[in-house]
Amino acid sequence: MITARQARRWASRLLIVLLALVVLVAAALVVWSRTGIMEAEPEPLEEVFGDPGVEVTESSSSLILEPAAGGPSATGLVFYPGAKVEPDAYAARLAELVTEQSMTVVIVKPWLHLALLDRRGLDTFTGDLPEVGTWIVGGHSLGGVRACQVAAEADALLLLGSYCATDLSAHGLPVLSLAGSEDGLSTPTKVSEARSLLPDDAAMVEIQGASHASFGDYGPQDGDGTATISDEDMDAEVSTEVEEFVGSFA
Repeated sequence: MITARQARRWASRLLIVLLALVVLVAAALVVWSRTGIMEAEPEPLEEVFGDPGVEVTESSSSLILEPAAGGPSATGLVFYPGAKVEPDAYAARLAELVTEQSMTVVIVKPWLHLALLDRRGLDTFTGDLPEVGTWIVGGHSLGGVRACQVAAEADALLLLGSYCATDLSAHGLPVLSLAGSEDGLSTPTKVSEARSLLPDDAAMVEIQGASHASFGDYGPQDGDGTATISDEDMDAEVSTEVEEFVGSFA
C-alpha cells in the first residue's frame, strides 16, 4: 500500500519531470525559431532606407515606414511577416504604399519570428500613431493567418499569399486577398478552398506569375513555384490593388 508520504514523493518527481519537459520543449522551440531565418535581400532594403520619400523608424517591436512629407497619414497598415521571414524583407514590396499613397506601414517583428505565437493586440503597434484614422491589418503566409485572428480590431484586412483559418464570413469587414498564380505554398486551390471563411464581398485577386516569395524580398523558398513576374511589376501590382481597395471603403 502506498503511503501518503510516498504519494507526495511521486507527485513531486512527476512535477519535476513535467517541468523539465516544458523547459526542453520551450528551448527547442526557441532554437528552431532562430534556425533557417529567411533574411531580407540587401539591395531592395537599401533602396527603401535611401528613399528620400520614406521616413524609417525602427524599434524592438516593429519597422515603421512613413511618408517623409505631406503631413500625417490617413490610412495605415499593420503587417505580419510570414513564418521565419525577416520583417525587413517586406519593406521594399510595401514602400510604394508609402510613397504613392501616403500610407503608414508598420511591419511587425513577431515573437520568435512566428506571428502565430505573437499574442500582442494591434494597439501595441498603432498606439503611438494616433494621427492615423483608418487601420488595415495584413500579412503574408502564416502572418496572414495571424492578421485574420486580430481582424476584428482593424477597419480592413489584407492577405498576401495567405488565407484565413478564422471564420470572418459574418463580419462586414472589407477584405482584399492577393494570391499568386505560381504560389506553391498558399496555392490558388488552398486560397479558393478557404474562400468561404471570408465575407461574400471580399475582393479575390490572383496575380499572374507571382510565387509565394514574390510578396517579399527574401530569395527562393522551399516548396514554392517559380515566379515569372519581376519585382518591379510585383510592386506595381500590389500598390495598384491596395489603392483600389482602400478607395472602396476609406
